Amino acid sequence: MSVLSMPADPSANIRKRRRKLLYTAAGFDIPFLLILLAILVIGLISLYSAGYVYSFYWNDGDSFYFIKKQLLFAAIGIAAMFAASFVDYHHWHRFAWLVWVGSIILLGVVLLLPAESGIHRWIRIPGIGQFQPSEVAKFALVLLFAHLISLNYKRIQTFTGGFLPLLLILGVTCGLVFLEPHLSGTMLLCLLGLVLMFVGGCRVRYLLGLVALGVLVVFVAIFVLGYEQERIDVWLNPLEVYNRDYTGRSQAWQTVQSLYTIGSGGLLGQGLGNSRQKHLFLPEPQNDFIFAVVCEEIGFIGALFILLLFALLIWRGFVIAMNASDKFGSIFALGLTAQIGIQVILNIAVVTNSMPNTGISLPFFSYGGTSLVMLLAQMGIVLSISRQANLKKN
Repeated sequence: MSVLSMPADPSANIRKRRRKLLYTAAGFDIPFLLILLAILVIGLISLYSAGYVYSFYWNDGDSFYFIKKQLLFAAIGIAAMFAASFVDYHHWHRFAWLVWVGSIILLGVVLLLPAESGIHRWIRIPGIGQFQPSEVAKFALVLLFAHLISLNYKRIQTFTGGFLPLLLILGVTCGLVFLEPHLSGTMLLCLLGLVLMFVGGCRVRYLLGLVALGVLVVFVAIFVLGYEQERIDVWLNPLEVYNRDYTGRSQAWQTVQSLYTIGSGGLLGQGLGNSRQKHLFLPEPQNDFIFAVVCEEIGFIGALFILLLFALLIWRGFVIAMNASDKFGSIFALGLTAQIGIQVILNIAVVTNSMPNTGISLPFFSYGGTSLVMLLAQMGIVLSISRQANLKKN
C-alpha cells in the first residue's frame, strides 16, 4: 500500500473534532466564555436583589439605581471584552511599561486628592462617577510581569536579573496602594506577584525569604506597634466587640451582621429576593458583603454552586494558559485568571470572618464600574490568548 493511500490516523481526527467542540468559529474557548457569562448574569441578578432596599432608602426612592449603573458598566465591559478578544495579545508587549507607569502615576494622583472618609482610593470624573486606579494597577502588574518573565526567562532564577527587578516593581505598586490605605488591594497585589514569580521560575528560596520577611513585618506591625489592633480584635472576638457597643457605629457591626446573614440562609436559603438582613441591617450589602446576602437567599447549596462556577472559570483559565502559544501568553493568562481566584478567596474569607475585614469586592458580583469593566476586558485578553492558540493548532 502506498503512503498516499494509507488511512488517516483516527486518533488525530478524534482530537480535531474534540477541539472543534471546545472552540467557536472565531477560535474562542467556549467553556470559558459560557462560564464567564453565567457568572456575570448571576452576579447582576444578585446585585439587584441585594441592593434594591439600600438603593431605595439612599437614592431618593430609586430601587434600580445600582443595577442601572451596573448594567451600563456590564454592557461597556462586554463590548471591551469582545474587542480585546479580537486583538492579538502580543501587541500588549510594547505597552507593558507604559501601562505600568501610567498606573503608578494614577496611584500617585489619587494620594494627592482630598480623602473621602480618611482614604484616598477614587478619582472622581464629572458626569461619569468614580474611578479606582488600583484596579488598573492589578492589570498593569500582571502585564509587566508577563512581559519581563517572557523576555528574561533564561535569567529568571538569578537574583539580580530575575528576582530583584520583579520585587522592586511589586514593592512600588504595593507601597502606593498601601498608602491609600487599601489593605485588601495590597494583599491581593502581593499574592498575585508571588504567584507570578513562582510560576515564572524565580528561585523558591528567594520567595520563601520574601514570605518570611512579610510575616515578620505583619507580626511586628500588629503585635508590637499595635497597627490595626481594633480590626484584629473584631476578627478574633466579633461578638464581644459587638456587644460592647451595640450600635451601627460598632466596628464589629458589619462582621456580625454578615455572619447572621449567612446563618439565616441555612441549606436552601430564604428564596431569591427574600433576604431579611439586607433591610438596613447589613451595611451596603451591594458591595463587599454581597456574598452574605447570596448565602441568605439561595442557601449553602446555591452559594456552593456559585463557588463551583468560579472554580470552573479558574480551571479553564489555567487550561488556556497551559495551551498558550508562547510564554508571554501563558504567564499573562495565568496572572489574569489568578487575580480572580485570589480575589474570590479573600472576599469569601472576609465575609465569613476567616480573616480580618479588609474590604475587598467579589468579582462580577459587587457593585463597582471600574472593577467590572476592567475584569471583563481582561477576560477578553484571556479569550484572545485561547483564540491565538487554537488558530496556531489549526
